[in-house]
Amino acid sequence: MSTLWSKGASADQLVEKFTVGKDREYDLRLAKFDIQGSVAHIKMLESISLLSADEFQILEKELKEILREVESGNFMLENDVEDIHSQVELILTRRVGDIGKKIHSGRSRNDQVLTDVKLYLKWEIETLRDKVVTLFNTLQSLSEEHKDILMPGYTHGQIAMPSSFGLWFGAYAETLVDDVYQLAAAYKVADQNPLGSAAGYGSSFPLDREMTTSLMEFGTMSYNSIAAQLGRGKSEKATANAMASIAGSLNKFAADCIMYMCGNYAFISFPDQLTTGSSIMPHKKNPDVWEIVRGRCNRIASIPNEITLMTTNLPHGYHRDFQLLKETLFPALDSLHEVLEMTIFMLGHIRVNSTILEDSRYEYLFTVEEVNRRVLAGTPFRDAYKEVGLEVNSGKFRAEKEIAHTHKGSIGNLSNFEIRSKMNAALELF
Repeated sequence: MSTLWSKGASADQLVEKFTVGKDREYDLRLAKFDIQGSVAHIKMLESISLLSADEFQILEKELKEILREVESGNFMLENDVEDIHSQVELILTRRVGDIGKKIHSGRSRNDQVLTDVKLYLKWEIETLRDKVVTLFNTLQSLSEEHKDILMPGYTHGQIAMPSSFGLWFGAYAETLVDDVYQLAAAYKVADQNPLGSAAGYGSSFPLDREMTTSLMEFGTMSYNSIAAQLGRGKSEKATANAMASIAGSLNKFAADCIMYMCGNYAFISFPDQLTTGSSIMPHKKNPDVWEIVRGRCNRIASIPNEITLMTTNLPHGYHRDFQLLKETLFPALDSLHEVLEMTIFMLGHIRVNSTILEDSRYEYLFTVEEVNRRVLAGTPFRDAYKEVGLEVNSGKFRAEKEIAHTHKGSIGNLSNFEIRSKMNAALELF
């Protein structure tokens, strides 16, 4: 296997297979970011005279050609090449000769990998943010559309007070704002340039780290070279925490949908083609999509803990353990993208039951409103509460229709404009 660190001796194939693991598979998604970092690095090397202008132009042209191959799907890691960095350097050397060997001056594979991962995570976070915003807009639209359709609210699993579909959809829209705050925090952690920290102790070359920070569009840099390497795992964990927050919101929404689709509730429904059947019961319309959403979100919620356990008790500096972070985080990112996309798709087909409250089981839904009505008419609250309670116990309580009508108007006041303003403010943190 071709390695950047080879000094002539070859590692046993069993050791190579064990230590490389799935790294080559996951490295492919870092390809364009590795090239982006390399283009910035050679531009900086030219500025400090470690590359001539002609050498820089040759290398930049070839790196951009490799990038086109990556973007068109024509790039791959060869079987005997260890990682993406080795592959890019190998291709350069084949195509432009010894000039390609100069590209690694002033950097280590440690800061190169760290740079690739940070650039990749920034891109992933922005992509997740955009999908969360799409989901937010979908929920906001549904909230406005259904703001006047009442539904029962539940506490302790028991019928409680009136709610509305508008309030329900809007609640999940607003909680996504909290998730965007977490994404923004993760973005800030990743948005620090580690390039130039080399293996953790800097370089004797006069590297211009401010230049590479600007060229790669990092917001700032990790100034202390050891601190840059201490960042291994931090960007991944911050991203995982944000992912777990989003997954928590989606998990709870999926659980609601599963419950509300049940025939005992029948609050919402979906077209037959978006549900599944039973092999024995012909009437069944199962919420399998939402159950898979719920299950996947539970798995995603475990990722921060996995990363914590993988990176704890490690002294400063690079350790091969960090390589395993890709195997934990990258598939979880794919899963979260799919869950967000499926949630948005399902919401495009949701059907709301507008006649729920015609069921007599919800007669007691308006007891609080009746208590409030009597208080406004002059009855002390404790007396009004007791009166209504006795009527409920004796089976004499009946909600007045005008109470439901009045509540319908108040529950529809969802402040969706203010919620949208909150989201806009959260997005400004990026």
